[in-house]
Amino acid sequence: MATSNKHKCRGGAVLELALLCPWVLFLFVGALDWGFYAYSMISVETAARSAAAAIVAQAATTPATTAINSTDACNTVLAELSTLTNVGTSVTACNAAPVVVSASQITNVDGATAVQVALTYTTPQLIPIPGLLAGQFTITRVVKMRFS
Repeated sequence: MATSNKHKCRGGAVLELALLCPWVLFLFVGALDWGFYAYSMISVETAARSAAAAIVAQAATTPATTAINSTDACNTVLAELSTLTNVGTSVTACNAAPVVVSASQITNVDGATAVQVALTYTTPQLIPIPGLLAGQFTITRVVKMRFS
């Protein structure tokens, strides 16, 4: 009698796995996408801040030159974003997607001269999660830094 009860319960774990597998896969894909987007946002913020700091440092070494060099800002941004999948070493310019950089000299509200670096990054197409995550994001960060 004990052996017949054992045979009636077989397959329960397989059934649970079959029912829960789509949800576990859905959560895994969501965590993967969310992690990629978070890493992209942090990288874009760091790249914009590094580009502004590089321009300010260059202006400190050559104070007679007040022209903003967007090429140097672009090179700094590309070096910072080289770990992202759709940038790597294949992107060499900063005037079209996935990376657009603009650097300009501005006057702060206190009247001091500053540099403004605007960086727009478009993520690669990932797996969308309806109602939670879009398949692709455009991240824009603007950094203003005073000349010392």
